Amino acid sequence: MDIREAVPSDAEAVSAMLYALVAVGKRTRPSDVEFVREVYISSPLGICTSVAVEGDDMLGIQILNHAYEGNPYGAPLGSGTIGTHAAPWAARRGVGRALFQATLAAARVAKLKTIEAFIHKDNAEGHGYYAAMGFEPLREDGDALVRAFTL
Repeated sequence: MDIREAVPSDAEAVSAMLYALVAVGKRTRPSDVEFVREVYISSPLGICTSVAVEGDDMLGIQILNHAYEGNPYGAPLGSGTIGTHAAPWAARRGVGRALFQATLAAARVAKLKTIEAFIHKDNAEGHGYYAAMGFEPLREDGDALVRAFTL
């Protein structure tokens, strides 16, 4: 498995992986190629977007963005927001852990104070992953629990 920075040409493979997550009930957000390219890969708020690949197989993506004034997650300025998506066929292979190492390095270079993850309360798998990475519960936000990693 290789971890590398995402490039615009990854958008189709990432989109296909996200649609596979939709199909198994693990994603509800947009997953089309344009969304992936504009929001995940080429966002002006982006600190880093890493992908996990094995040959031609897209295994996962992790996005780290700067928090901005009035962001929908309530993350304060000086922090980052994170999103992690692993392909259904790559579960329990260490994809998320490997992606987080690249993200953590980028967060340190960006001099973030914290990284916040916005996770729906009923997403036990997501809470387990972020807890294993060292994210602590921070606050409730409607039907989500925000977890934070302090740098």
